[in-house]
Amino acid sequence: MAKTAELKTKVNDASVTGFLNSVADEQKRKDSFEILKIMKESTQEEPKMWGSSIVGFGSYHYKGASGREGDWMQIGFSPRKQNITLYIMPGFERYQGLMKKLGKHSTGKSCLYIKRLDDVDVDVLKELISESIKFMKKQG
Repeated sequence: MAKTAELKTKVNDASVTGFLNSVADEQKRKDSFEILKIMKESTQEEPKMWGSSIVGFGSYHYKGASGREGDWMQIGFSPRKQNITLYIMPGFERYQGLMKKLGKHSTGKSCLYIKRLDDVDVDVLKELISESIKFMKKQG
């Protein structure tokens, strides 16, 4: 019987503030603390570290098509070297109107990539985060 690979990115007790303070790029560090504040207001949850480099809020249980299941954050972000990655778990299909108004960004399946907060409309970003959270809370 094949053993499913254990998910490496798990919630842990590492310090979110300590992690964000360790971000070398000053602008990225400042933007990260602002995103932290926005997500905290939207989720009404305390942030947790997921793995060594992702700040996540809330959690939900998923079961994939492959039968793999586990727990994952409802929303989160990571200040990566190239850009700040925001994890918008429902993806972006249902948010086309918001995405058009957001500003300079790129996306992956559930990843929103921005270079800096100044590149996007923060009010639109707040709405995207808020709508994503509402959707994820309905998923249980």
